[in-house]
Amino acid sequence: MKIENTKAQMRKGILEYCILSVLRDKDAYTSEILKELKESKMLVVEGTVYPLLTRLKNDDLLEYRWEESTSGPPRKYYSLTEQGNNFLDKLRDHWEELVKAVNKITSKK
Repeated sequence: MKIENTKAQMRKGILEYCILSVLRDKDAYTSEILKELKESKMLVVEGTVYPLLTRLKNDDLLEYRWEESTSGPPRKYYSLTEQGNNFLDKLRDHWEELVKAVNKITSKK
């Protein structure tokens, strides 16, 4: 088994949580979301993020609005809905439990 496959699956599993977290404090368009993910070493490509944003929107966790851009076509800005904020809170709680459990298991000697 190649380590890169496992690492990619781990990133894929937490990408939804990371995207919702990016949008918690500010609205953002896809390029901003991608930039923040990449700066955090969440190696993702547009082809992965666009379908996820659509699914999150269809699940009423996100909404979007169009804004004119001074440097190109209008941009679609995503934001969390109230339901999205509640969902993110639950994900954060679960993430903290998961981190504790993994740390407990992996720190055993």
